[in-house]
Amino acid sequence: MISLAMFNNKGGVGKTTLTYHLAHMMQRMGVRVLAADLDPQSNLTAAFLDEDDLAALWHEPQSPAWNPVQPSLQGIPTKVTSSSGTIAQAVRPIMEGIGDVAKFDPIRIAEELWLVPGDLDLSAFEDKLSDAWPRTFPGNDLAAVRTTTALHRIISSAADNVDADLVLIDVGPNLGAINRAALLTADAVLMPLAADLFSLRGLRNLGPTLRDWRSIWQGTVLPRIPNDIASPQGTMLPLGYIIMQPTMRLDRPVNAYRRWLERIPSVFQSAVLGMENEAIDNQSRKYEIATIRNYQSLMPLAHDARKPMFDLRSADGAIGSTQTLVQRCYADFQRLSEDILNRLKIPR
Repeated sequence: MISLAMFNNKGGVGKTTLTYHLAHMMQRMGVRVLAADLDPQSNLTAAFLDEDDLAALWHEPQSPAWNPVQPSLQGIPTKVTSSSGTIAQAVRPIMEGIGDVAKFDPIRIAEELWLVPGDLDLSAFEDKLSDAWPRTFPGNDLAAVRTTTALHRIISSAADNVDADLVLIDVGPNLGAINRAALLTADAVLMPLAADLFSLRGLRNLGPTLRDWRSIWQGTVLPRIPNDIASPQGTMLPLGYIIMQPTMRLDRPVNAYRRWLERIPSVFQSAVLGMENEAIDNQSRKYEIATIRNYQSLMPLAHDARKPMFDLRSADGAIGSTQTLVQRCYADFQRLSEDILNRLKIPR
């Protein structure tokens, strides 16, 4: 099993949309995919599940009593079962100081695609993780070690449960304690970027931070953790970046877009790879994986149909030239998925 985190310190670049579509595309390519929503905003979970499922999963008191043998209000069988639980519910025993992580079954979304659902309540775990981080260094504070490794152990258990080939981890756009714990469990990190000043500043922040987390974990913490506690390796290999193309506006001409686009390879090389004194060459540009065009006209249709953009049909409103865009979207994500799977050396 290989884990890949989608991460950018700057929000609003389409990270969750990318994760959602890659999960669906890779699943139909024969890869057993587990999507893990470790962003407290839980947008990935909301993309996969309808409101009835979310209400049952999050135990909303105003929602109708959930019964696993009855269909949801729309007449569609619910994906949530009595053995389902969110990432926040899994860490609750640690939060309350009454035990270790709880284990729940991942939610089956489609054939060979599962979800570890997110939860707004996960944000409360931030302070607990921050407090545990320095106490983890000696390795003998087992409560701190179990707290810091909790997200890794939850994801690993869920992946083993479904025999996943790939775990796609969606995290929030910050450098806080939750993201540190989430990213430490990732074998590789893929960075969606916009060609703008904010994404470049985000790279300059996250690159050194990732290297610092990796160094501390692998050099100080990991060698001291007891063997009976499953711990991440903290690899966080920079797989590369994907340019998420924005809608071109009259007040933001193409030349401005290109100006920032041309600066990304040097910033990625210096900030993320730590190669500050080396010239930019073709080798360093291999980290630019793809440019994903803007499919803004497809997004509202996909949201209403509750399916990926590349699965839209005429019955969903994708008619005429829109259907041509759907086919182009399918081809783009198919090529992108192939490239990522090849880079991760995951067989199909």
